Amino acid sequence: MTAAFFRGRRRRAAAAVGAVTFGLVALSACDKPTPLATLTVGSTTVTSEAACYDDGNALDKKDIPSCLKEEGKTVKASVDDTIRIGVDKKIADQGWTVVANGQGVVTPGTKTFRNVPAARLLQGAKGNKVVLSVVQADGSKVYGFWNFTIEDNS
Repeated sequence: MTAAFFRGRRRRAAAAVGAVTFGLVALSACDKPTPLATLTVGSTTVTSEAACYDDGNALDKKDIPSCLKEEGKTVKASVDDTIRIGVDKKIADQGWTVVANGQGVVTPGTKTFRNVPAARLLQGAKGNKVVLSVVQADGSKVYGFWNFTIEDNS
């Protein structure tokens, strides 16, 4: 009876080692996560993965128009609100700017956090919404887009 007990224990140990090994192999096959951008209005925060990103490589210029049009997670804001935009250090180190409906609204910079008055973004709203894009760029090359949709709540 004792021999059967040890055999079962070894089987369970072997199964546990196999499960751990399988898990590690499965994780190594995953893509690297993209850096994140975060948008906060009042107490509402939304986070976005990249709409267009090639692991730090420059994007093809022909892809840029479609990247700017893609809507992202939605947050509501009124003209009196302040929109807080934060980016991962990986985005900030290369440089980034904010584009609303295809128009630049802040000067490029390398800080990880920016505040933008909602009135500045909402004045160019098409209907009652604005597609806001965080654009990672170093002047001549564009590396990524993180998109959000801001709805006018005024």
